[in-house]
Amino acid sequence: MTRNLNETRIRAVKKHGNETVYSILALICIAHLINDLIQGIIPSIYPLLKQNYGFSFSQIGLITFAFQFTASILQPIVGYYTDKYPKPYSQVYGMLFTTLGIIILSYASTFNWIVISSMIIGIGSAIFHPESGRISNLASGGKLGLAQSIFQIGGNLGTALAPLTVALIVVPNTQKYILLFLIASTIGLVILTQIANWYKAHLVKNHGKKIIRESKHQLSKKKIKWAIGILLVIIFSKFIYSASLSTFYTFYLIEKFHLTIQQAQFHMFIYLFAYMLGTIIGGPLGDKFGRIYIIWFSVFGATPFALLLPYSNLFYTDVLMVIIGLIMSSAFPAIIVYAQELLPQKLGMISGLFYGFAFGMAAIGSALLGILADYTSIQYVYLVCSFLPIIGAICYFLPNLNKQKIDI
Repeated sequence: MTRNLNETRIRAVKKHGNETVYSILALICIAHLINDLIQGIIPSIYPLLKQNYGFSFSQIGLITFAFQFTASILQPIVGYYTDKYPKPYSQVYGMLFTTLGIIILSYASTFNWIVISSMIIGIGSAIFHPESGRISNLASGGKLGLAQSIFQIGGNLGTALAPLTVALIVVPNTQKYILLFLIASTIGLVILTQIANWYKAHLVKNHGKKIIRESKHQLSKKKIKWAIGILLVIIFSKFIYSASLSTFYTFYLIEKFHLTIQQAQFHMFIYLFAYMLGTIIGGPLGDKFGRIYIIWFSVFGATPFALLLPYSNLFYTDVLMVIIGLIMSSAFPAIIVYAQELLPQKLGMISGLFYGFAFGMAAIGSALLGILADYTSIQYVYLVCSFLPIIGAICYFLPNLNKQKIDI
């Protein structure tokens, strides 16, 4: 009788999991947009900070390091903790940290205070991402790639809009105009409260039910660790390269093509918008054709264009950046879902680990590239970075989990 009762509970949970909750996916997408729009302010104001305070490239890199490394360290911890002890309203607390960070950033006039504000925003981001990854999975109804793409679209669109809004609002005025982004964080708090209410109701509904997320592969623990290691190497190559683009691309455009800050920000938007479109494509294609093929395409497809980038004029730089953004971004939803398929019982920890590692690589990359830029030049940095995507070729050794699905 106990066995029958357990089977009934599992079937009920699976039935619930088969329903894709698009309203929650839409809200988490918008919340991600707001979160990444606000954190995108940090790299977007770098040219302004360098102009106003005379910061070196090393200092610019250290600001990114402070933000990214804070998020990197905390995200796996948050994910691990909330796997054991779910906290439906934790994302709301994260947005409160982010709000405090932008208030301090708008008034900060010294390097130390800018670093402190960046770290506070990093804490908010660290709380947001693992729980959002979990909620996207719970609301997916089994359409994991689609859910990750919807979630990632919001973040990438927010990141893309950040340099555009900074160019239009902050650059023509003063740093204090960053306070206008409080409107966005307030909207974010309202949306995250709605998501938290749904998540709390979901937990109450499933209280006492053992939710079994089955592994549909037959890989040994050793092979799972090997696959996770390969994915982290791919993240390493992608996000150090991405750090060169997000942190120093505007400086590269200004130095090489003699653009103004506003002009460089608009060109940055072109790349980031393409990056967002790639995310839209990557998740559903991973659902249809298999995560591993999307990962292969992302690595081997982007490499030749990255190698050509340092030798291109402004027009072809934009063309190449669109292609690089589209191809490189297509893999991240596939990587996250592939990792979740490897360890379906640890959704929060996996989300935290991969977001944290990505942030960590961007942090270390930004700091090292800033030092390299001070000793050489921004153009030399981009020449060196053009070879980084080649490292991702290790993806060839990933085990094929094509057409595998997780029962939730």
